[in-house]
Amino acid sequence: MRSVDSYLGSYATLGLLLGVGVLFLVVAFGANRLLRPWRPAPSAGKTETYECGVDPVGSDWAQAQIRYYVYAFLFVIFAVEAVFLFPWAVVYANPGFGIVTAVEMGIFLGILALGILYAWRRGVLRWT
Repeated sequence: MRSVDSYLGSYATLGLLLGVGVLFLVVAFGANRLLRPWRPAPSAGKTETYECGVDPVGSDWAQAQIRYYVYAFLFVIFAVEAVFLFPWAVVYANPGFGIVTAVEMGIFLGILALGILYAWRRGVLRWT
């Protein structure tokens, strides 16, 4: 009988939590509806598309420089790879991991160096 009570108690806790969550949402949306400013007077300026204070003029076609994406991509690659250096530094101090860990990290850093050398030789890292 005790296991049934604890089993149903878990569902009661879940139901109570869901009820509190729904009540919180209803109260929050109700307070928002009551406290928000209401100015329904539509004007031409109020319904116009807003683009950072600049009037939208011309077509919607705009080209972006690809080099910005390449820099972002390279940054993400090397930032993520740098995250792998921290566990290596922690494991390196443990007994039995010294030379094996140093060789593995040397290979890892060599591959990274080849990647940045390739990007540099291709002219990707030149800003102009």
